Amino acid sequence: MTTNQILIVALISLIIFILPAFGLYKLFQKAGTPGWKGLIPLYNTWVMLEIAQRPKHWFFWQLIPVAGWFVTMGIFIEFIKCFGKFSFWEHALTCLVPFLYFPYVAMDQKTRFIGPQGVKHYQKSTVREWVDAGIFAIVAATLIRTFIFEAYTIPTGSMEKTLLINDFLFVSKLSYGPRIPNTPLSIPFMHHTIPGTSSRSYSELVKLPYSRWFESPVKRNDVVVFNFPTGDTVINRPEFQSQDPYYDFARRIGSGDINKGRQAVLSDPETYPLVIRPVDKRENYIKRCVAIGGDTLEVRDGRVYIDGKPGFIPPHSQIFYEVETNGQPLNAEVMKEEYNVDIENPDEIFSISGNKYGMLLTAEAVDKMKSSGLAKSITPQLIRPDQVDPRLWGTICFPYDTIHKWTVDSFGPIWIPKKGATLTITPENYSIYERAIRVYEGNTLERQNNKFVINGQETDKYTFKMDYYWMMGDNRHLSQDSRFWGFVPEDHVVGEAWIIWMSINKGIRWNRLFRSIK
Repeated sequence: MTTNQILIVALISLIIFILPAFGLYKLFQKAGTPGWKGLIPLYNTWVMLEIAQRPKHWFFWQLIPVAGWFVTMGIFIEFIKCFGKFSFWEHALTCLVPFLYFPYVAMDQKTRFIGPQGVKHYQKSTVREWVDAGIFAIVAATLIRTFIFEAYTIPTGSMEKTLLINDFLFVSKLSYGPRIPNTPLSIPFMHHTIPGTSSRSYSELVKLPYSRWFESPVKRNDVVVFNFPTGDTVINRPEFQSQDPYYDFARRIGSGDINKGRQAVLSDPETYPLVIRPVDKRENYIKRCVAIGGDTLEVRDGRVYIDGKPGFIPPHSQIFYEVETNGQPLNAEVMKEEYNVDIENPDEIFSISGNKYGMLLTAEAVDKMKSSGLAKSITPQLIRPDQVDPRLWGTICFPYDTIHKWTVDSFGPIWIPKKGATLTITPENYSIYERAIRVYEGNTLERQNNKFVINGQETDKYTFKMDYYWMMGDNRHLSQDSRFWGFVPEDHVVGEAWIIWMSINKGIRWNRLFRSIK
């Protein structure tokens, strides 16, 4: 854990264990127990369990990181019941501000110790039972969702055939360490918007800096869920959001000039209402991490290379091919079972002319077509720089300038920023790293006649504060990924895609249930 994370844990522990002790001194005395025992952090919870005659193993459950804090709150509640405090609001105050509520109860002359026997005579109403159960369920589910795992649904085909539309996943928060929410004040189970409205489901009254407990780095080839890096600004209408990202839209209506496009959007707020979102409230994306901080990535002829060596090819990744068949009619069942191609899906197959088709195929399907004789020829449909109209440079791929003539199949080489590594900024690489330095790491950055000013100081050196990752979809020709919006900072990482627990397409896809994700 970092120093910052340790300080946060220490602060929370201070609030939970130490501050309530001042009120516990007199409460322990009223319970017939020496008051000094209430002044000893952690030990005082053992004594509370003795006073309330509750199971002693609760004491040890407190020691579990994060979840244990809520066990401590449960001990506080069992203890305060022994003083005749049974209402919902009394228990809420016990959990939220025990350092204020305990002294208040202790100083109240009406407070009487009724002991565990008195607690047994109290009966909750049916409504209260349901309210308590509901609150417990919400708190428990929120803790699990925040710190352990979260359910996620695949909305698009960018990861096919590794992941299919309407695959339901569990995403592990433990793989890279639980990330503390930047905006902890939010409505449970709502990401950023209240359903059926355009209103935010969170408040920025309390904003926490980036912190991740028990941090572990993302590894190459992991399938990762992360917050959309350029989703900080969105046009808050259903047809926009992440489907048509703000920066892409501004660049498009500005005919490649993003500043011109921005002005057009800002001048018409009724048509284009903008919303600024904190990191943890940006849309969730899922892609494969193909390169990590310190790597040099290049895409040549559609193939990924890392530091000059061929990268991992996901077993179900696919690209477009032009396929000339042997002239026999295509059988839907055979195409699906043997080659994993749905002939009813125009995204997977379309006619070019005669017996020539455009097909979205995996490497395995290509080999099968060749060996079976179905295909007379198979040619990858790649986009090379010499095939692109020069007037389109600066509008095709990240970093959207006229220097880097890159396409989705011919990209890089590009260096991925690494925490602690120092970059020499040049006019050639400025557009590549400008957003990372300025937006993701919170600096001011200006370019003045090919000189650079960072936080008011002229310099051409910058040392990165975070690790960055390069994410790509396994469906290489139908994926909005790092080739279009660049690096993913470590503070945007949500978790690792772990297991498919349900999959639906006109019924349950039984063969996909409980399949691990590779």
